[in-house]
Amino acid sequence: MTEAELIREFQKNRLHIILAQLAPTALLAFAAFATPTISEYPMAVIHGFALILLASGILGALAEFSAASQAQAVIDDLKTLPGASALRNRVISFRPWLDVVKFVTPAIFVGIFAALIIALYF
Repeated sequence: MTEAELIREFQKNRLHIILAQLAPTALLAFAAFATPTISEYPMAVIHGFALILLASGILGALAEFSAASQAQAVIDDLKTLPGASALRNRVISFRPWLDVVKFVTPAIFVGIFAALIIALYF
């Protein structure tokens, strides 16, 4: 692939990372406000709500991890091409930050999920 094609592919992956964060973030924001009310519902509703949060978090994390891994692969391919444009160098320098998407973001979700579970059940 050419440099331009690889940079376009990187941009697609970056967009996928952003989009993969929208639904789980919105759901967690809703859950933060709804948890006090939902905790008073029957246990079946509480369990369902907890499972929805868990499934959404897992799917969001997988989508983010996948897009970040693909973006890192694009960067690895960019490194092998001859020449060096400013944009290419900037994209390559961003590679370590994709580990934040792969590992830190899911860890934050686990913390938020745990806090909501505690609020729901205790």
